[in-house]
Amino acid sequence: MGSVLGLGAVGLSLIFGVLRVVNLAHGAFLMLGMYITYWLFVLYGLNPAISLIPSFIVGLLIGAIVYQTIISRIMYGPELSTLVAGVGLMILLEEAAKVMWEPTYRGFIYDIGTVYVGGIGLPLSKVASALLSLLLVAVFFIVLYKTKLGTAVRALMQDPEGAALCGINVRLMYALMFSLGVSLALMSGSLIALHQQQGINPYVGHSYLLIAFVIVVLGGLGSLHGAYVGGILVGVIISLSTLVFTFFGVPQPMILAHFIAFLLILIILLLRPQGLFGGK
Repeated sequence: MGSVLGLGAVGLSLIFGVLRVVNLAHGAFLMLGMYITYWLFVLYGLNPAISLIPSFIVGLLIGAIVYQTIISRIMYGPELSTLVAGVGLMILLEEAAKVMWEPTYRGFIYDIGTVYVGGIGLPLSKVASALLSLLLVAVFFIVLYKTKLGTAVRALMQDPEGAALCGINVRLMYALMFSLGVSLALMSGSLIALHQQQGINPYVGHSYLLIAFVIVVLGGLGSLHGAYVGGILVGVIISLSTLVFTFFGVPQPMILAHFIAFLLILIILLLRPQGLFGGK
C-alpha cells in the first residue's frame, strides 16, 4: 500500500515542485482513477492492471484542460487563489461523480490467488498493485534523470527564469508536468482500486489526499524520490500498527494506526522540519 500511496504522492510533489501549486483536487483525481478501474472491470471485464492505460490518457486530457482553463490564469496570482481553485475543483469533480454514479459505495472482486510469506497470506492482486506502482515510479525516474525532458524538468524546478533563458518553453513544460501529475494521481487511484477493491465512492479521495500531503511533507516538499520513500514508510507504519492493534483487540485499529503514523511523522518533522529528503 505504501508503494501505491507513494506513486500518488510523487504526482502531488511533481506539481508543487515544478509549478509551486498546492493541488487540493489531487484526491478527487485519484477518485476518478478508482472509478475508471471499477467501471472498466464491471462493465467490460477489463483487467484492472490494463486500466492504467486509460487512466493515464484521461489524466493527461483532464490535466491539460484544468491547466489551460484554471491554473495558467491564476498561478502567478496570490497563493490563496490556487488553494481556493483547488477546493472548488475538488467539490466540482466530487459532486459530478455523485450525480453520475450516485453516492453508493461500490466495489468488485478480482482474485488471482494468494502467496504465503512466513505464514502470512498476501493476495496477489495487492502484490501486483505494489509492483506496478514501483514499475511506474521507476519509469518516471528514468525519464527524469536520463532524458532531455527530465533535464528540462529539473532545471525548471531549480530556476524557472534560468530555464527560460536556456531556451526551455516554460509554459509548455508547466502544462505537461501538471498533466503528468494528474495522470500519476489517476493511475495511483487505479492501483488503489486493485489493492482495496471495496468502498469506492465520490468522496473516497479525502482520506488519501490527507495521507498524500503528509507523505509529501515527510519526504520533503518538492523532493520526488522523497515522496515515494515517504509513501512506503507511511504504508509500513499504518500496516504494522493495524496488525498490532488488531492482535491486542483494540477497537477501530485502522483509525488508531493512522493516528500513530501522523504522530511519528510529527516527531520526525520536529527533529527535521525540511523532511527526510528536503533541502535546507
